Amino acid sequence: MIVPLGHVLLLAGLLFSMGLICILVHRNLIMTLIGVEIMMNAAAIVFVAAALRWQLMQGQAFVIFILALAAAEVSVGLAMAVSVYRRTGSIDPDHYDILKG
Repeated sequence: MIVPLGHVLLLAGLLFSMGLICILVHRNLIMTLIGVEIMMNAAAIVFVAAALRWQLMQGQAFVIFILALAAAEVSVGLAMAVSVYRRTGSIDPDHYDILKG
């Protein structure tokens, strides 16, 4: 591995922190979805780095599942956002009480 594992873990930690901050600070559904995507990509980077470090393919196979999950999450999340925006006229998650019950 050309890049040391510690540097890759630092990068993944920074990305995960940025995604978490994006979720906590921004009260916008689109930014929340972007934050979740960034956090999932950070986890994928860790899996690839671990797979390269220990010469195992399971980590890289798991990344493919993460990417498939991310694609499904984006499509469902954006469909819900469009639906709720049409009903409420806002993309603020605090106004989504219409999804209850």
